[in-house]
Amino acid sequence: MSILLVVLGFVLLVVGGEYLVRSSVALSFKFNISKMVIGMTVVSFATSVPELLVSLQAALSGSPAIAINNVVGSNIANIGLVLGVTAMVGSIAVDKSFYKLNWPVMMLFSVALYFFLRNDSKLSPLEGAILFAGLILFLLVLIRNIKKDNNVEEVDESLAIVSNFKIIMWLVIGGLSLYFGSDWLVIGAKDIAISIGVSEAVIGISLIAIGTSVPELAASVIAAAKQEKAISLGNLIGSNIFNIGSVLGLTAIVKTIPVTEPSILKSDIFWMLGFSAVLLPMIFIGKKMQISRAKGFLLVFAYGIFMFLVFTNGKF
Repeated sequence: MSILLVVLGFVLLVVGGEYLVRSSVALSFKFNISKMVIGMTVVSFATSVPELLVSLQAALSGSPAIAINNVVGSNIANIGLVLGVTAMVGSIAVDKSFYKLNWPVMMLFSVALYFFLRNDSKLSPLEGAILFAGLILFLLVLIRNIKKDNNVEEVDESLAIVSNFKIIMWLVIGGLSLYFGSDWLVIGAKDIAISIGVSEAVIGISLIAIGTSVPELAASVIAAAKQEKAISLGNLIGSNIFNIGSVLGLTAIVKTIPVTEPSILKSDIFWMLGFSAVLLPMIFIGKKMQISRAKGFLLVFAYGIFMFLVFTNGKF
């Protein structure tokens, strides 16, 4: 029954996330918001709502370890699994904005999260507000840079002519799917953790984190296989920043997130910092400004080691 709840939870999160993105973009067109702003803010926020609801549901239901490790695990999976596997399918080009803006900001958010948690073993509403304010500032800088470079995010323009009734239906379907999906996923994950004798932190950083990264992984691999623009390193870095600033930031504003599992501060967050930090030297080694297949393999291999240690040590 627990496995069924987890599977149904993931399915509903994928369905709900898709309908929420569609309705958000369509609604934004109704308000004459530019494609560039829609791509950078509306879509980014909408795609993070599943993770946000899972973390919020976990924090409110007394499972803060799932809330924190959902984000930490997702950030590790975005680099080790999603970026690694996608690079193995087809090399990924890296532009200068990676080391000029995206990577430094990701490291700043990651280090800030570490010190906030290390300071008093909790993420308070004030600290959450600081992270969320930092995210808003980052988005404003991104929008200004895009205007300067005249580079517009790709947005499905067919959504501009969707009827109001269809938008409302999408919002209802998306909202209900996300609500029940996050609820069932957290309940099922907690039951599985108890039944197999591991901590909720382990389930949060593995099962839930991978599950919320599967849609992005599938889309990236399919696009890479078709030799289309698969996924930019900047987008993945942006996702990691959004996870900390939005998902944990907003969750902490609603309810203080205490650190209940020592593994979060002893090792998990250091893995996140390590995967993030290694990207900078990696783009300058071998084929410069490129994540090659070999580098992708190394990322996936390192992720495999991480997952092995998570389950063999229980609380590594």
